[in-house]
Amino acid sequence: MRNGAAPTPVTLPPPRHIGAVNWRGAWELYLKEVRRFLKVYMQTIMAPIVTTLIFLAIFVLALGRDITQHVPGVSFMEFLAPGLVMMAMVQNAFANTSSSVIISKVQGNIVDVLMPPLSGGEILAAYALGGMTRGVLVGVAVLAAMAAFVTIHVHSVGHILFHAVGASLMLSMLGIIAGIWADKFDHMAAVTNFIITPLSFLSGTFYSIDRLPENFQLFAHVNPFFYMIDGFRYGFIGHEDAMPMTGLVVVGLTNVALLVIGYAMLRSGYKLKA
Repeated sequence: MRNGAAPTPVTLPPPRHIGAVNWRGAWELYLKEVRRFLKVYMQTIMAPIVTTLIFLAIFVLALGRDITQHVPGVSFMEFLAPGLVMMAMVQNAFANTSSSVIISKVQGNIVDVLMPPLSGGEILAAYALGGMTRGVLVGVAVLAAMAAFVTIHVHSVGHILFHAVGASLMLSMLGIIAGIWADKFDHMAAVTNFIITPLSFLSGTFYSIDRLPENFQLFAHVNPFFYMIDGFRYGFIGHEDAMPMTGLVVVGLTNVALLVIGYAMLRSGYKLKA
């Protein structure tokens, strides 16, 4: 107060009513996850393109002239491309959420996510959709790059979209669960090396499971990664090793199961709250 003048009244904004769902908070957390991987796009988008094209070149140069697929009228490159695209999508969707959670835990800033008025379901949705977005963007970018070298057929747009979104969401939620469970980066590396990578490579990414011995075919049929790759490939070339409807059901039910587990972990504060 100067010269006896009355103080200027301060007008405070009215409190914001959140309601049953904190849509604004969940949206901002989702944007944070998207901006996080877009800021380093050379690592998160461009690097998977280069890696996948190298895989394509190696397998085609090493096996393309000698291998015969059980798909009449489909070349090895056309058979291989959808599997490579799906592998890039799921690995990046998993990496996005798992790294986000474990880094926040190790650095101690996970509290910045737990303190705001966000429920376990809202946090799960924001993280999962952020990872799914990265997976789908990587898939689109890799597919566009491959189109310069491989003839891309489209048999069923619905199957392509469903398995692209469903698989990215599945690995995104699995990354959240693994990130919550892990106490250090070694634990996360173990999940990647002994679960994610083997399931990805042994799911028919590079071959038709008809070529496997009967016992190994049984293992493939209990691997959910097989169904998302098989259904995604069916959307392009119209060939499937399993019934298309089976893949839709397995991917859907697996996502529901991971959703329940992730929500339970976040709601209880498992390894997140003291």
